[in-house]
Amino acid sequence: MAPNSVSIAEAYFEPKAWFRAIYSGEEPAGFAMVWRDPAEGLFYIWRFMVDAGFQGRGVGRRALELLVDEALADGADEVTLSVVPGANSALGFYQSFGFGPTGVVHGGEQELKLVLAGRASGTGSG
Repeated sequence: MAPNSVSIAEAYFEPKAWFRAIYSGEEPAGFAMVWRDPAEGLFYIWRFMVDAGFQGRGVGRRALELLVDEALADGADEVTLSVVPGANSALGFYQSFGFGPTGVVHGGEQELKLVLAGRASGTGSG
């Protein structure tokens, strides 16, 4: 995973990049960056990280719900991302949210997608 500073630098050179800090109350808890193209209905979670001290407390799930809300607002049909499978992987987290494999592998990372049809804004996985 690239450091946040690298992600932010990359975003300044990619017009379709959009990034936000993730907070838990007043405390910084993580970082999210997406590649979004509302005109094409594309929404790809490029970077998503939650500090280890905030994991398991619902922070990541809520941040992911907010990203899905952004995708819905863009008119996207699906959200895609990629994840490295294996020990300490976020694969189970994404699957519990409803993401499923596409069968595509990028540089050892498994691509997942979440179909947005029938989802209402603010509902997350339900």
